[in-house]
Amino acid sequence: MPLTAGDVAEIVRLLEESEFDELHIEQDGLKLTLKRGSAPRGKGGETATAPDAPPAPTVADGPAGAGRKPRGELTSTAAAGLVQVTAPFVGIFHRAPKPGAPPYIEVGSEVQEDTIIGIIEVMKLMNAVRAEARGTVVEILVADGAVVEYGQGLVRISRGAQRG
Repeated sequence: MPLTAGDVAEIVRLLEESEFDELHIEQDGLKLTLKRGSAPRGKGGETATAPDAPPAPTVADGPAGAGRKPRGELTSTAAAGLVQVTAPFVGIFHRAPKPGAPPYIEVGSEVQEDTIIGIIEVMKLMNAVRAEARGTVVEILVADGAVVEYGQGLVRISRGAQRG
């Protein structure tokens, strides 16, 4: 039986709670390697592109069986008033709902806590990533189609630019 997005999310959670630094899984021709504390080096990190014309996937509020909606974690940055939204799991980050469509957000976009900033593809399941903060997008940290790691920064939001 192939791994599901829920399985991958559970594996990531278990690795985070364990004392192990690295995990390798091979099943049905799929190889999955997770490493704690391994962040991409610089902006020239590994990237992968989605298939040219994938079937229109449904954006899910969470991996199958996870029982909760995925949330990007918020990280305060050194600059006051900036919040960084991070990847809730490993996968391929897509800025738009489908190839050729306008991106969910751009630099300068006003966002609310529930605004979708992108989707992360895990095992062909599309998972919405929400801003989780109100403000203005000041920086997009990853390119469309980039492979992202759990906890990797996706966007920075300035809380001071918008009041409400």
